[in-house]
Amino acid sequence: MLLAYPFRVLVPRRTPETATSTAVALLLFAGALGLVPTPVVIALSVGAGATLAGVRLSRLAVSRRVDPAPRTAGVLLDAAVVTAGLTAVALPLGGGWRTVAALVGALLVAALAGAGLCRLPGRTRPTAGVRLRGLVESTGPAVGLALAGWLLLPPVGPPVPVRLVAALALGGLGMAALTAFAGPRRRSPTAVCRGGVLLTVGGLILLAALPSAPTGRVTLLVVPPLVLGLLLVAVGAVDAADAGDTAPAEPVASAWPRSVLPAAVLLLAAAPHLGSGHAPDRTSVVLALAAVPPLVLRELLRGRDAPVSARPAAHRRPAAGPVRHRHAVPPRWLGDLPSTAPVHDPHDQRDSAGPLTRYGAGSTWPAEDAAGWSALSRRPVPAGNGPPGDRAALLDALAAIGDVPAPSGALLLVDLHVTDGIGPTAREDVLAEAVHRVRAVIAFDDVVTGCTGAGFAVVTAAGPVLAYALGTRLLGALAPPYQVAGAVVRAQTSIGLAEVSGDRPADVLRQAELARRRAVQLGRDRVEWYDAFLEEQLVRRLDLERELPGAVARGELDLVYQPVVDLADGQPVGAEALLRWRSPVLGTVLPAELLPVAEDLDLVGELEWWVLDRACRQLSDWSVGVRELWMAVNVTTRELTTPDFVQRAAAVLAAYGVPPERLVVEVSEPKVAGDLSTVVARLAGLRSLGVRTALDDFRAEHASLAQLRRLPIDLLKVGPELVGARPDGQPPLIDVVVNVGERLGVEIVAEELESSTQVEVARRGGCRYGQGFALARPATAERVEAYFEEFPSASR
Repeated sequence: MLLAYPFRVLVPRRTPETATSTAVALLLFAGALGLVPTPVVIALSVGAGATLAGVRLSRLAVSRRVDPAPRTAGVLLDAAVVTAGLTAVALPLGGGWRTVAALVGALLVAALAGAGLCRLPGRTRPTAGVRLRGLVESTGPAVGLALAGWLLLPPVGPPVPVRLVAALALGGLGMAALTAFAGPRRRSPTAVCRGGVLLTVGGLILLAALPSAPTGRVTLLVVPPLVLGLLLVAVGAVDAADAGDTAPAEPVASAWPRSVLPAAVLLLAAAPHLGSGHAPDRTSVVLALAAVPPLVLRELLRGRDAPVSARPAAHRRPAAGPVRHRHAVPPRWLGDLPSTAPVHDPHDQRDSAGPLTRYGAGSTWPAEDAAGWSALSRRPVPAGNGPPGDRAALLDALAAIGDVPAPSGALLLVDLHVTDGIGPTAREDVLAEAVHRVRAVIAFDDVVTGCTGAGFAVVTAAGPVLAYALGTRLLGALAPPYQVAGAVVRAQTSIGLAEVSGDRPADVLRQAELARRRAVQLGRDRVEWYDAFLEEQLVRRLDLERELPGAVARGELDLVYQPVVDLADGQPVGAEALLRWRSPVLGTVLPAELLPVAEDLDLVGELEWWVLDRACRQLSDWSVGVRELWMAVNVTTRELTTPDFVQRAAAVLAAYGVPPERLVVEVSEPKVAGDLSTVVARLAGLRSLGVRTALDDFRAEHASLAQLRRLPIDLLKVGPELVGARPDGQPPLIDVVVNVGERLGVEIVAEELESSTQVEVARRGGCRYGQGFALARPATAERVEAYFEEFPSASR
């Protein structure tokens, strides 16, 4: 249905909201057929949406299970919802004051909702550069949406200035809502709430701009954004208050919805005018021209981010020792690939950080000097060796593509990471063989040139789609093992792709390097395509690397606790301590984003010992009463396998007087295989103290089941993928896991349970304990203690 489908996509498993939106869709259909008067359709539809949203927000406002700030947000958002509902319902009775009343109502709703959004948890504080870039990137599409609104709004009704203001407001609100629903933070409940506010305000402005004739069915267009917006305001606010800072990690957002959808709306709006042969009016021309300055400003910002090389191409040093294709290539397209260029050593951890650890987005890279190119590659470059010439040749090749009237081409930065320890001679052989394989794949006009010490660059005149296909072929060509020095060597390949479409060579090189680094971060053996929002994610990574050192000393770390429940009687038996970084600059950072950065900076040990200390202190506080709950903490295999881990854990327990059996140490199953014998020894040492051990993220695979028999553990934690039915119709794998656990004397904990159905399936499958949003959400120590008090007999 018109409203039910998008609501199910944005916010699944919301039965009352889905039922309300379905009923509203039926009312709209009846109104479009003339069966129900338009004012009645608007009043009933908006009234139903505002009522349901108001009930949800009222419950949030009076709830004692949330912090004061979300309750205040509930009060303000409830007032905004009520104001929006009253404005839309009473507006048909406004007569000549209809437009003014709608605009006043929209402003009041925006003020109340804005104050409420500021008090919701999960908000982030992007840097000024990120905000400026987002504004510049969004202004052009917003002006396009404003032009579409001007063309679509009927010329009859409000005066031309009001119509123009309404079109501009709708363009800005529409682009802001599109960013909320499709931007980098699109999975955040706060973003859903913000998008609902924008839809609601936009609906009120649209209601003010449309004709006021009581029989005008065009006014029905205000119903979808108003009703959907009201429902999303309530759903987003309630979820944000419940989840606190536990929003899921965000993948890189696709840029195409924010670029393609505004363009498609504008084309659809302009098509009827162009088809009828009407000349564009003055306002349409002005709005079309207004989209030009944001494009110019975007190019100026890009120019500031990465200036072109210091000397013109005609004055660059010629490259020596070109790597040639089997056919002749123009000399200025040739690069230098030094025979001594090393391949990544598996023990060289600097590759995980990549060149952007020092040179991030917006930084400048020296054009020709050896020190600048060495900084990019993060490896020493002997005086007079190839990298400076390499970079000059690479920039020449890019400039040759960009100088044609209609530039089209791409740069692929290829990075090799050897997974076996080899000597310098073998590294040279691997690189030489890799270049030979690449030369057999590329086209006649493509160029191979030296790049960083661990790889090379390919410049192609093919378009972006064909360039991506070339990158895929390069992955396939470089994947087979290398026979060098009588040994078999394997290498992983990361390829960053940037399009050459008129941008300056230094811009293209920077963009390809950003994409290459993203490919490394995502696990290698992949091709990553540059886009502007990828750059935003990498800038975020740089901010994390800059702010994380010293976070413990500054007191910025915090713990939340998620209860673990006995599925047989619903009684809580313990809790898991979950780390949060409350950065005053970056907002709340979750472990999924925090720990990879901490690993690269070698800070994991400091963070994990802080977590163990605070968790044991909290457990000691909870031990004052009669309950005997246990506390689970997560440790990495890297920290677990340190020689003194068992002794240090015993010292922490003794310092707070916590019985060892009350502590559960969790280690992730996918990580233990690398050093299984040491992990077994450390877990056995913990059990000898009386500490219980758990295996997290268990996968029901043959190798996992085989090593499970060797691990001295007390608890086995499985995810929902093992609890639910399999796609092939076979019974859930939880039956197999439970049977193995019973034979080994291991109790099963089903985690990430997000629905009552999953809880019931886990209980029937034989899982003793459960953990997840469907049972209890992570919360502060005070709120979890209040939750425990609801179960006075809780004692395990």
